[in-house]
Amino acid sequence: MSSAIESEPTFVDEFPAESRLIRAAFLGSFLALGLGAVFGIIQTLHRTGIARPFSSVDYYTFLTAHGVFLVISFTIFFLVGLFTWAVVRSLDRPLVNIRISWTWYALMSAGITMTGVSILAGFTNRIDMSADVLFTFYAPLQAHPLFYTGLAVFIVGTWIAGADWFRTWLAWREENPDERIPLQTFMVLTTMAMWYIATSAIAVSVLVFLLPWSLGWIEQVNPTLTRTLFWFFGHPVVYFWLMPAYLLWYTVLPKIAGGRLFSDPLARVVFVLFLLLSTPVGIHHQYLDPGIAEGFKFISMTNTMFLLLPSLLTAFTVVASVEYGARKRGGTGIFGWLRELPWRDPAFTGMMLAGLMFAAGGFSGMINAGMNINYMIHNTIWVPGHFHLTVGTAVALTFMAATYWIWPQISNKPIYSKPIGLFQVVLWFIGMALMSNAMHAQGLLGVPRRTAEPEYAGFDYPLALGGFEELNLQIAIGGTLLFVSTVLFLGNVVLTMGNPKVSGLAESLPPALSGPEDAPMVLDNLRLWFAIAVVLVVLAYALPIVGIVSRGGLLGPGGSAFPVWIDVAGTWIANATAVVPEVLR
Repeated sequence: MSSAIESEPTFVDEFPAESRLIRAAFLGSFLALGLGAVFGIIQTLHRTGIARPFSSVDYYTFLTAHGVFLVISFTIFFLVGLFTWAVVRSLDRPLVNIRISWTWYALMSAGITMTGVSILAGFTNRIDMSADVLFTFYAPLQAHPLFYTGLAVFIVGTWIAGADWFRTWLAWREENPDERIPLQTFMVLTTMAMWYIATSAIAVSVLVFLLPWSLGWIEQVNPTLTRTLFWFFGHPVVYFWLMPAYLLWYTVLPKIAGGRLFSDPLARVVFVLFLLLSTPVGIHHQYLDPGIAEGFKFISMTNTMFLLLPSLLTAFTVVASVEYGARKRGGTGIFGWLRELPWRDPAFTGMMLAGLMFAAGGFSGMINAGMNINYMIHNTIWVPGHFHLTVGTAVALTFMAATYWIWPQISNKPIYSKPIGLFQVVLWFIGMALMSNAMHAQGLLGVPRRTAEPEYAGFDYPLALGGFEELNLQIAIGGTLLFVSTVLFLGNVVLTMGNPKVSGLAESLPPALSGPEDAPMVLDNLRLWFAIAVVLVVLAYALPIVGIVSRGGLLGPGGSAFPVWIDVAGTWIANATAVVPEVLR
């Protein structure tokens, strides 16, 4: 790894106010990671029958908390911290108004606290409150109003955060009208453009349907409609988690390897493709839903396959960038250059292992995306095995590994122990390999997901013929290793915070081998790409949603609404859908 330059000021020296905000966001993320890990090990031991200190009813509370704290709170709090660092660093200017920045942080914190309280309060049995609706919180499961209110507040906080970054970019552009958008800022802005589109559906679902239903203002909702609105959001949210990992792979990983990014234009193309393609494909999560025409499912499957392109471009660009660094270090031969990489650096090794695991997740994701073979594994534990490879490793392990590189620059405090960090990231990789492999294998045997009792006890089922217990043991061992890895990571961060401040920790990012000047100007036209993304979403979802409402009603068959405005909206949509062709029925 390149040595730090003592005379160069660190990020915290230049932007102390932003550094405090970033540290606060990261600490919020790590708190959620710790909570989610506790609930995760409880689920692992319960489901595998190793230890069951809580009832099977409580299992669903822990399952919901595990999902919400990890895939909503941990990932997105880290994202807002990372994106703040990326925008400020790449534009080399502070945020426009740090008070607004602390406002979105406060809203996100308040929102996730309300949602978390609503989940855990039901477990205490002292408060008439329940939110055991899992991370996929669509109807017919119903949560306490506080759950939905917290989610709405949290999402509003992310919207304000995005606006904060756009304002900072616009202020920079006024001073630099002829400059290309710096790559990291470009990545942040395209990600947030996708987020605004994706969260529009979940905002409608929560504010128009789920929250009024939970409050008793409407009698019922259309489950297929809320499910479709959720997956409108639920698939692109995967890329909302992944795109900050991509930002780190493209801009930080080559630096740690001793090289430079291979191609700035390719990186921009990848993020534009994610903006365009990540939202119109959510229906591939609904292949078994009877309320959606098969033709729309086939179109969604076809569109999903196009998402392989940005992933393949990323694999090529990142590996080329890392190889360039290794060869600069003296690496030779077809594979001999691999020996010259800084494998003792936890930041490098963690991100490389995360990328390797993401490649494996891509293969299982292709199974999920195919209509015919999806039927075999739909709603089996294969699906959690897949997303533990993607968000559970490609994202989570990248975030943990990157912390070992970024934290010294936002605090002027060196990492407490890099050897512990190296052991921690390798332990996570081993634990996830064991657990995810067993989940995929059990999924092929038909073991269900989202259940506390997967054994099919008393039934003449193939699982009883052998192999099930061995796979359960593999899941238990893998889950335990993941929990230990989380404890090591959090302990390393806490001990790092106790270190004295030192100088000489600055790390600058070198320019790409092929810079932004090699990219066509149209790539920086964010309005154009946002407009095209909206059009693609309308084309993908307008007719399916019209068909769902025409068949099942806005609020379900015979559903009545209060206040009156919902009745009026329902009547208007019912009249509008009267012209839907019979083929959609």
